[in-house]
Amino acid sequence: MYFHIFGFKWHSDVTDAQKAQAQADILAFRGNIPGLLEVHVGPNLSPHGQGYTFAGVMRFTGKAACDAYMTHPQHLKLLSWLKPLIDPVELDFLALDEKKPDEKK
Repeated sequence: MYFHIFGFKWHSDVTDAQKAQAQADILAFRGNIPGLLEVHVGPNLSPHGQGYTFAGVMRFTGKAACDAYMTHPQHLKLLSWLKPLIDPVELDFLALDEKKPDEKK
């Protein structure tokens, strides 16, 4: 599995309505982005969050599906209004701890 993780530092003038809209728009990717298996978002509760107060994780079928998501029209529409409101951090990784289908457990 391939994971995309993100965190946002909201700019000081961002409203609660804008934050709620970002959450709703991200959750609306469910069932609309090919290869996207799961989407989870919420407030960052870590005491080590370094100012990132909103976080999310997406699970994809593979790197190609995540790459396609990055240029998907629904994602680009979100970015068009969201990017000016945040300082983001993103991490992508392939889960190396999973066994390949042909490996014995």
